[in-house]
Amino acid sequence: MTASLLAWQDLARASAFAHWLAAVAPQHGLQTDTVRLASADASFRRYFRVDAASGGQSFIIMDAPPDKEDCAPFVKVAALMQGAGLNAPRVLAWDEANGFMLLSDLGAQTMLDVIAPPADPLATAEPTRAHFDLYIEAVDLLVDWQRASRPGVLPPYDDALLSRELALFPEWYVGRHRGITLNAGQQAKLDDAFAQIKASNLKALDGARVYVHRDFMPRNLMVGASGEMGVLDFQDAVYGPVSYDIASLMRDALVSWNEEFVLDITVRYWQKARKAGVPVGDDFGEFYRAVEWMGLQRHLKVLGIFARLTLRDGKPKYLADTPRFMKYARATCARYRQLGPLMVLLDEIEGVTTRVGYTF
Repeated sequence: MTASLLAWQDLARASAFAHWLAAVAPQHGLQTDTVRLASADASFRRYFRVDAASGGQSFIIMDAPPDKEDCAPFVKVAALMQGAGLNAPRVLAWDEANGFMLLSDLGAQTMLDVIAPPADPLATAEPTRAHFDLYIEAVDLLVDWQRASRPGVLPPYDDALLSRELALFPEWYVGRHRGITLNAGQQAKLDDAFAQIKASNLKALDGARVYVHRDFMPRNLMVGASGEMGVLDFQDAVYGPVSYDIASLMRDALVSWNEEFVLDITVRYWQKARKAGVPVGDDFGEFYRAVEWMGLQRHLKVLGIFARLTLRDGKPKYLADTPRFMKYARATCARYRQLGPLMVLLDEIEGVTTRVGYTF
């Protein structure tokens, strides 16, 4: 497939891409007639793969329209990750004005591909030794990333950002997807729950802060031929709660594990992080509570994002995984009595009966 055969809605952009590709191809030895779509994500970015003219090697091209995507954070975080010893894509060429970027290729197989989770979003995957080894490798990578953390480098994951993320749930999932207008009592329950969630996540573990990937999950971890796990989709990284990325890893959008496996990997992460000087605290029970409450914030945010991707951006495949996140959220609410009112509200939104004995 040649560059001209790729699908472009904007012909001017297609022309700009063709000119840019022609300019960088001789410098990096690209075989321009091998350009093909590699992947697209939940943003407005697309990724192409192109082979080297000499054979045996490939590169990745990022197509990120500058009016919709800012590539500067990607470049900055990629450098931070490489400085921390992580296998992140190297930026080989960047047309900042037009949003085209040539990157090293970390391979086509993700950790999620290796796991091959059940198609049913409510099904629990059965962990194997191979799965355990993959997650330990991911945990080691996460600890390396976190122990390189420094304040003042990445944007803060603060109350304002937490609030904006949580607001996605009532606007997009409840209001637009479910078509529900909350009454005064329901809104009060939600406001109180949001206040508790934000307070818990900002104050847990004495406010311990590290670099946060924000989407540290198997589909963004690459299992390359070199055997070294790689990291993608890190451009939204922030400086925030240490509990976030392990919650993201173990409560994934596309694969669910039983509680025993989740606890096992989380304990091992906590032990490794503690030994490396990452501020996870000395009490695993306290840390695990922080992980669950951080995960709850993420679950609610993702429910809103998946609804928005469907209704605003025309990407309906994400909505199929909302039952998984609602299940995660309900499981956390069922574990903590102070979240009982939120449990009742979630059940009212879903049209099901609360079965855990709450009478709020």
